Amino acid sequence: MPYMSGIYGNPSSVHRFGRLTRDALEQARVQVAHCVGAEPNQVVFTSGGSEANNLAIKGSLSNQSQARIAVSSIEHACMLEPARAMSKLGWGLDLLVVDDQGRVAIEHLKSTITNETKLVSVMAANNETGVLQDIAGLVEVAKSVNPDVLFLSDACQLVGKLPISFKKLNLDMMSVSSHKLYGPQGAGALIVSRSIDLQPQILGGGQEKGLRSGTENLAAIVGFGRAAELAIEAQQARKEHVLKLQQQLVQSLTDLSGVTVFSAQTERLPNTVQFSVHGIDGETLLMQLDMKGFAVSSGSACDSGRTEPSHVLMAMGIDKNTAKGAIRVSFGEQNTREQVVQFIDVLAQIRQQLN
Repeated sequence: MPYMSGIYGNPSSVHRFGRLTRDALEQARVQVAHCVGAEPNQVVFTSGGSEANNLAIKGSLSNQSQARIAVSSIEHACMLEPARAMSKLGWGLDLLVVDDQGRVAIEHLKSTITNETKLVSVMAANNETGVLQDIAGLVEVAKSVNPDVLFLSDACQLVGKLPISFKKLNLDMMSVSSHKLYGPQGAGALIVSRSIDLQPQILGGGQEKGLRSGTENLAAIVGFGRAAELAIEAQQARKEHVLKLQQQLVQSLTDLSGVTVFSAQTERLPNTVQFSVHGIDGETLLMQLDMKGFAVSSGSACDSGRTEPSHVLMAMGIDKNTAKGAIRVSFGEQNTREQVVQFIDVLAQIRQQLN
């Protein structure tokens, strides 16, 4: 709040007001680095996960000769679209397949990577199904085939919910988003190894060590840093709380006929459940639930209004009709067991009415 109501110095200015805000900016950098197991000088602040992913892909490849990149088929659009943009510029694009639970197939990764592969990108946790990937194992396989390949992971959904270490995972780049861990919207970061020749995509004043020009969104970044600090302190308690709600919801859904819970046979984020009700369109169900006071999603919040089924579920081999009925429930620390009971009661009523 102080940085929204009275402390307005530009962090790039040398006067005392600028030095004051620079100190706050650098404190946030330390807080975010500590949260993700990185060094402060590896943190590049951005406007969010989308910008971080665009900077990672375009910035790491723009000064290299055209070759190939490999991206998992279940990535968020902010990873897939810049990858497709690079393919239009002449880069070869390989989409990594997943199994029916949404896990990247290690053997396919191994057979896909060649000496021409410059970058591999696999998200740490999926934003729709919540499925966790074995990032450490995938990095090890990728670099055993091609030691020079860069490995990028979108960790926006995972950071703050489960422990993660950029250093221990041996990643080259990793994206983080503030609002996914109770921080302000409009702030994020790219964690990048110091050995990478990253080319800035926004040119101008040379902020963020020349990697991202533009006056920093100081209030949001300060909030991001504090949220990262709180996430470490509250991580275990938050995990235990939402996991109980997840288990309660999954058990209740299992007791209902005609309901498919996706990726139920593999490790997922403790707060995410994606399911489909047979014969009911996901958008219709979403609107009915919203009218009853339940805020859920039919997939990624960034894809609202879409009519096509989730590309994540299609990549998993889910049939189109089932995929079009998908609903995603995400729990937060404010949710309660009573709300889960109410949700199931309302869901049963809506299903009966629509059928």
